[in-house]
Amino acid sequence: MKRIKILQVNKLYYPAIGGIETVVKNIAENLNGCTDMKVLVCQKSGKASMDVVSGVKVTRATSFGTFYSMPISLDFLVKMHKAAREADIVVCHMPFPLGDLGCLLSRTKKKVVVWWHSDIVRQKKLMLFYKPIMEIFLKRADVIIAATEGHIEYSTYLTPYKNKCVVIPYGVEQKFVEDSKAYCFKRKKENEEIVFLFVGRFVYYKGCDVLIKAFANTHSSKLIMAGSGILENELRKLCKELNIEDRVEFVILPTDNQIMELYRKCDVFVLPSTEKSEAFGLVQLEAMCYGKPVINTRLKSGVPYVSIDDLTGITVEPKNQQQLADAIQRLTDNTAEREQFGKAAKKRVLENFTMNSSMNKFYKCISELNSK
Repeated sequence: MKRIKILQVNKLYYPAIGGIETVVKNIAENLNGCTDMKVLVCQKSGKASMDVVSGVKVTRATSFGTFYSMPISLDFLVKMHKAAREADIVVCHMPFPLGDLGCLLSRTKKKVVVWWHSDIVRQKKLMLFYKPIMEIFLKRADVIIAATEGHIEYSTYLTPYKNKCVVIPYGVEQKFVEDSKAYCFKRKKENEEIVFLFVGRFVYYKGCDVLIKAFANTHSSKLIMAGSGILENELRKLCKELNIEDRVEFVILPTDNQIMELYRKCDVFVLPSTEKSEAFGLVQLEAMCYGKPVINTRLKSGVPYVSIDDLTGITVEPKNQQQLADAIQRLTDNTAEREQFGKAAKKRVLENFTMNSSMNKFYKCISELNSK
């Protein structure tokens, strides 16, 4: 049987770090054996390259840097023109305006799949120019995939295209599932510290400042901030101003092994995001694998569809410091509830968000599309 030729298109690829980049990498590596998989992305800055990453052919177009977080690359448009015509199915991960434009300019007659990760929220000036291109591209797409119903329901742009939207949940990486098998819940001793964990980038929509301010108003033991980003110095300064430096630990650029160790070590995971730029929060799945309750926010996105309020954790209103502080204190004081939520969290991940399930649904989707 002839293998389907798939071209995945995104802004960046591993070793670039990000939720979308992780999804693109997972698709590429998991389906590389049963499809002819190629990936086209841009360099962050610099000359073009072609390499093989974990068996996946990756082409990185020349880039002169970024503008509004988008690579500046004429080379991408040239490479896209050729690559799209050679593929059976083009999978474009949005938002990526240059990818939309490149696919349209290629005039490919092949099937086009859009994987919709989130709306563009902050760059409103960019949307004045980009929206007409995006609308044409969404009309052109044969299928639009979203990870939750919330992605579709709360999107500013997807309503006219609901009839071609398909929900395929993201899957947690198998390495977290395997590592978490050795973990089991242990009741803390009376004077033992309760550890809260954040993993992600220190950027505006993650709500890290809200988390630190809320944590300062609790009697909880310890908060670990694992990640990196432009707000790092501001967050450290905030901890100093609030006199909680001794209670907040920063782990900068953690490795995969360090992140796994932190998931095992923590008692509660916190995703305090404040804007729907946070469309899902893959880190929730990772923490839930280890049987950890999650405190997340009631964003109009997929975030509250992952960890469910009062089932696998607690959901609070975005930017509400008092609600967040109350949730932190509640899970600090209530061992039984932490255990109850944690068990339900692990069960939910293994029943709804496995990598095999996600990839099987995606492969079925593209196979049916290719046969039409």
